[in-house]
Amino acid sequence: MSDNSKHAVTQLLSELQHGKAGAADQLLPLVYNELRRIAGAYMRRERANHTLQATALVHEAYLQLVDQTRVDWKNRAHFFGVAAQLMRRILVEHARANNAQKRGGSANKLSLEEAINYFPQKEMTLVALDDSLKELEKLDPRQSKIVELRFFGGLTTDEVSEVMGISTATIEREWRAARAWLHSQLSDLKALDS
Repeated sequence: MSDNSKHAVTQLLSELQHGKAGAADQLLPLVYNELRRIAGAYMRRERANHTLQATALVHEAYLQLVDQTRVDWKNRAHFFGVAAQLMRRILVEHARANNAQKRGGSANKLSLEEAINYFPQKEMTLVALDDSLKELEKLDPRQSKIVELRFFGGLTTDEVSEVMGISTATIEREWRAARAWLHSQLSDLKALDS
């Protein structure tokens, strides 16, 4: 995305926040490809016969994003971070509903090592990962937010730093700590399944 496009996205987010008519329609073409990339990354982790498609995930998330009235959009990185969180929630809700219908059937698999290259040979369900992140949020909301933005949002350390207003060194330190905590939690879950 060019600097002009980044500035235009930030400007349109401000206009959207202030209720300017047409801002949402002007914003979509500027953010669609990036939203599609994020959705595609999510969908590659899902089972092949998943009933949601990346395009539907983008559209559902976008409709929720532009309907946000309590978000103070800081910039485009903030927007994409929130978009990634919404997509994750949509998929988790879909997985929970699907599992409820199957009365405990197997959940969608999510390979962690592909995304964060840290948990060797660990494969967890999206629902289990979501539950672990909720627990982390209770213990350390900042670390949970960093995981959301890095893992699900695909943001770089610099972008997370910009969104959160924290130094990159702090982001890197918190990211390492959060990964270690998640490794511990997910290892415990794996041991319980054995």
